[in-house]
Amino acid sequence: MLCRMRTTLTLDDDNAVLLKRLCEERQISLKTLVNEALRVGLRQLEASAQAPKFRTDSVSVGRCLLPNLDDVAEALSLAEGESFR
Repeated sequence: MLCRMRTTLTLDDDNAVLLKRLCEERQISLKTLVNEALRVGLRQLEASAQAPKFRTDSVSVGRCLLPNLDDVAEALSLAEGESFR
């Protein structure tokens, strides 16, 4: 069933500027450009909603063996011995 809808859109200023520029560059009407943008955007939204969700299980690796991870020199000296310098 074909459903045409006439509606009023309130556009943010940045979107209005971009739409106007693209209409001029492509020499197409605002109606054509908005419909094209909606098709592309809605397909992306639909695809991202259907994308599989990934989950990584966490594992415990024990407590941190270094007293302070903020001091890189100390971490290297503990890991490699004083010879790293």
